[in-house]
Amino acid sequence: MTNAQDSTEPTAPADTGRAPSRRSLLGWGGAGLALGAAAAGGAVAMTRTGDDVDPAGSGTSGAVPFHGAHQAGIATAVQDRLHFAAFDVKTDDREAFVRLLKDWTRAASRMTAGHAVGDGAYGGLAEAPPDDTGEALGLSPSRLTLTIGFGPSLFEKFDLADRRPEALVDLPQFPGDNLDKARSNGDLCIQACADDPQVAVHAIRNLARIGFGTVAIRWSQLGFGKTSSTTPDAQTPRNLMGFKDGTRNIAGTETDRLKKFVWVGDGDGTDWMTGGSYLVARRIRMNIETWDRTSLQEQEDVFGRDKGEGAPVGKAKEHDEPFLKAMKPDAHVRLAHPDANHGATILRRGYSFTDGTDGLGRLEAGLFFLAYQRDVRKGFIPVQRNLSRSDALNEYIQHVSSAVFAVPPGVRDRDDWWGRTLFSEEA
Repeated sequence: MTNAQDSTEPTAPADTGRAPSRRSLLGWGGAGLALGAAAAGGAVAMTRTGDDVDPAGSGTSGAVPFHGAHQAGIATAVQDRLHFAAFDVKTDDREAFVRLLKDWTRAASRMTAGHAVGDGAYGGLAEAPPDDTGEALGLSPSRLTLTIGFGPSLFEKFDLADRRPEALVDLPQFPGDNLDKARSNGDLCIQACADDPQVAVHAIRNLARIGFGTVAIRWSQLGFGKTSSTTPDAQTPRNLMGFKDGTRNIAGTETDRLKKFVWVGDGDGTDWMTGGSYLVARRIRMNIETWDRTSLQEQEDVFGRDKGEGAPVGKAKEHDEPFLKAMKPDAHVRLAHPDANHGATILRRGYSFTDGTDGLGRLEAGLFFLAYQRDVRKGFIPVQRNLSRSDALNEYIQHVSSAVFAVPPGVRDRDDWWGRTLFSEEA
């Protein structure tokens, strides 16, 4: 991790002999709601401490540093749960939107450290709604990360067309796409990942609450059971088709590959994006019932790997270098491999999803695909073009929603905020 923690304690208010009001105590608000120091109880001490203090040790209960050169939630070790939300902006007031970004940043830094938002869920003014919804009280940070991205339409709403990166292209219509417009695109997105689903849901819920009147959720997706890993030394996760997924994914420790394929570099055309990345989100519906009636041999031929070990065709171990010509010409691994796409490489952070049934007794289930890359034109687009033309897996899946976002660089310190590099000259 390149992120650094800042554990400076805030100054306590002077004793005036009477309890200060919530807003006079905090001195700043967001979309009509104030944020500030927290007060809560439980396994994590949510008291008035610094925003980035790690309050709960390590492992799956610890806090991931919020500040750093890159946003957390990209190269970070992939957590078990996801709540992803795309938002529409409901105002043309750029100053109001910038205020929201600042307030969101403050709230995000607190929640990722395991603190409540503002005065917390209780103990504040009885006549006002609480500053925190409260369902995360007593829960650890669970390695919560919050990652923001800006969609192409945001640049139109705030007359920022000249600052839209060339790499932030509208995705083409790929063969087989059956996209639901109501569940696609968005002016911006927030990706919440955590090892506890309630912690992830709490984060999105509170950001949506803070943004009421300025932004509104356009669509959202819950995910579980990570289908890709940025920690290759750990066991490779499996997707809902039962196959190991993301064997060759970029590791969070591979700084050279991250620099080459994920992080936007100096001279890439848009200075404000340096240190950022580009995100493609695709909701992929799986035809589970058809797949479950397919023979094991055909399933393995479709992927180009065996189902047990995950070894490529003709090899013994999962991480053995694949011999692509030994696979069928339409095998998924063969067509997705960098060697079949002029070296195109992406970092995947996908999750499985199940959303009940479709009314015909079929599971509404599949993969919520998340891919980060340095340039969408050189990453996702050429790979998906190759797959959409002839991948044998297409018989069993369908892409039903799609979005692309510019993910700005990280929040470097307490004076920084989400999107500052984009808006600072304009705000």
